[in-house]
Amino acid sequence: MSLLRRLRFSIPLITACLCIAAVYATDSTKIIDPVIGSTLDLSTDEIDEKLQECPFVQQLNADRLTASPETSTMLKRVFAVLFPFGPALNSLLATAYISGPPNFLLALCPSNIDPNSLSVMVAFAVGGLLGDTLLHLVPQTFMGEPHDERAHFVMHDTKRNELLGLFIFIGFATFVAMDKTLRIITAGSGDGHGHGHSHSHAAPTSPVDSASTSALATSPDSLKHRKNGSSLSSPIDKPLPPPPPPVAPTVKPSSILNLVSDFTHNITDGLAMSGAFYASPTVGATTCMAVMLHEIPHEVGDFALLIQGGFTKWQAMGAQFITAVGAFTGTLIGIAIQEWSKAEGAESAAIVKAGGKVDGLWGTDLKAGDLVLPFTAGTFLYVGFSVIPELLETGKNKGEEIRKTLVQGAAMALGFGLMFMISE
Repeated sequence: MSLLRRLRFSIPLITACLCIAAVYATDSTKIIDPVIGSTLDLSTDEIDEKLQECPFVQQLNADRLTASPETSTMLKRVFAVLFPFGPALNSLLATAYISGPPNFLLALCPSNIDPNSLSVMVAFAVGGLLGDTLLHLVPQTFMGEPHDERAHFVMHDTKRNELLGLFIFIGFATFVAMDKTLRIITAGSGDGHGHGHSHSHAAPTSPVDSASTSALATSPDSLKHRKNGSSLSSPIDKPLPPPPPPVAPTVKPSSILNLVSDFTHNITDGLAMSGAFYASPTVGATTCMAVMLHEIPHEVGDFALLIQGGFTKWQAMGAQFITAVGAFTGTLIGIAIQEWSKAEGAESAAIVKAGGKVDGLWGTDLKAGDLVLPFTAGTFLYVGFSVIPELLETGKNKGEEIRKTLVQGAAMALGFGLMFMISE
């Protein structure tokens, strides 16, 4: 009986509590929803600016400023001299750096240079490219690059990371498709092409040698007469016919395709320059250095292939300068994308400030300009890994191959170490 009495008094009490809770929840929802909506609409940069108002973060910034060295490193000061302008002009300036000096060096190269003799230089370039990709471009893609000495915070966004990783893969796959397509087109033409320039070329046979060989060749009828014991007149009795005049070398179709590939490759280099400098001056300078390290053996290898494909030395140099236009084309495209994204970001910020909501790509705060850097990282990964088979080629002399392997390993480590020191 007492239990029923307790339940009789408890049920109204519980019901009242539930009603009060429901009313409170309804009122609190009406109050909190706009706040939640406004905070969720903030971009990563805007959230970071809000966090800078926290007293603890301000104290952390003050301590970091006190502990930081007063003067920058020598290398950063050199970068400041080489790239004194804004991101757009610095991108164009860096494109001139990676296009001009490597091509001017071709004047010092002999016409009979073998592209396979550049293995040590290629190993150094691979170390530099992979170092810039793994130490600068990929971390910058996901973590961002601070533009000042303040402490910055990174928010984990699964969709954002997936989209960035997707564009790293798209950059990698784009170069795989380009390289594979070119290899299919040039199949059977006696020449192939790859970004690593790992090619084997047979020694060309001159028309004079082929004519002499054909004149001295023994026909089936002469073999038949020799077998029957018939006498053959010696070449001394019958003088050889005069050799035909030398035929002017013709340009192989694969050489033209090689130039098309270089032009396209240079476009991605230009995109890399714009994406890196709009990310930060340091990332731009290190990317410029890494691309230049790669371009020197790349241009020398292409120069040798053009010579072997029928170009004269000066024609090959002129063709390489023409392909350098692709780099400036890519840089201008990248600048246009970045400036458009910047204007779109300012417009979106104004809409959010007015109480509206703007979604970025795939429901994230990413803009089109934010995808240039991961695309560049993917292309650099392919270019770096594509020349590894060339470095793995070995000959029959084991001692010589061991020595060459150690030198290539040291060159690769030196290239990677250079990028590591710059990132400090």
